[in-house]
Amino acid sequence: MVAAASVVVAVGSATGVLSALDGHQPSDEAGPAVTSSPRLLPLPAVPTPTTASASPSPSASASPKPRPDPSPTRKRTKTVAAAPLLYRHPDSQVLDWVRAHPGDSRRAVIESRIADRPAAVWFADFTPSTITARVRAVTSAAAAQGRVPVVVPYAVPQRDCGGASDGGAPDLAAYDGWIDRFAAGLGSGEVVVILEPDAIAQSDCLSEGEQADRFASLARAGRVLKAANPKARVYYDAGHSDWNPAAEQASLLDQAGAASPRSSDGIFTNVSNFHRTADEIGYARQVLSALGGPASLGAVVDTSRNGNGAPPDGEWCDPAGRKIGQAPTLNTHESRIDAYLWVKLPGESDGCKGSPGSFSAEYAYELAR
Repeated sequence: MVAAASVVVAVGSATGVLSALDGHQPSDEAGPAVTSSPRLLPLPAVPTPTTASASPSPSASASPKPRPDPSPTRKRTKTVAAAPLLYRHPDSQVLDWVRAHPGDSRRAVIESRIADRPAAVWFADFTPSTITARVRAVTSAAAAQGRVPVVVPYAVPQRDCGGASDGGAPDLAAYDGWIDRFAAGLGSGEVVVILEPDAIAQSDCLSEGEQADRFASLARAGRVLKAANPKARVYYDAGHSDWNPAAEQASLLDQAGAASPRSSDGIFTNVSNFHRTADEIGYARQVLSALGGPASLGAVVDTSRNGNGAPPDGEWCDPAGRKIGQAPTLNTHESRIDAYLWVKLPGESDGCKGSPGSFSAEYAYELAR
């Protein structure tokens, strides 16, 4: 399980990181590109036109015959509501690269297949004094466009178990205060919150007491986020299909509040990993079934790099031969699967093609072409 955990560790935490930094960008915090999904507008309700019959004018002495009421046979077209569109944040490393390299032969592919897609915005630096304003900048910009942002709070203490993405708040009391300020920036519109990648699936480095304290803090975080914005959809860390067994992961999630609608809208899987969508759908449903809770709980799957599935040798650090997966959408047509998202931005290194979280045009092009 250690090897499986490390897949998400160096990849999940250290990549796809924030584009809303406090004035500077540490090397392990990258700016994700947020995609624009295809525009699907609702069709207006248009009744089927009726054909008028060419009947002769009645004579003066004849009583006009009543015409049959066409309403019983008239077909009505229902208005189908379109799924809301995801928000593409304009500040990211891939967009910086695209703007700075107009003549690069790889630019068109990287721009059209990665930079133009919506992806999550990570907040991975512990800066309590500015976090509210920076979250609000993202959510208000999305609301102005009528789109849904995806935000990732990533500051739990002892995150990544001391790995490549180590950092976060100094202790849980400080983290609780940071979450309060994070929640204050969520606004009142729809927003998807990917709460602390790795924090549950990769908690085996903690003592039993430390684990219980972390889970209590995460349960509190979900309640605070949803109380601050009732339209916020909060998802909890379920690892991925090749990590913890579904029943084991569900037990951990339950301890962290993921079964309670006061805290949670469900779970997320495959963040910064490569497992195929079909495998993640099956796994997510198994976890949800074992977790219990209301039927409204769903799952989101990170599809940013899973187009070719996971490498057979288990390699997790910028492995060759991977491809981008399904485009981000809030309309999956799959029961209990709420969204396919790009939580980790393709092209941001796991630590082998550059420092963790840094953008590699070579890697982005390999994934996108």
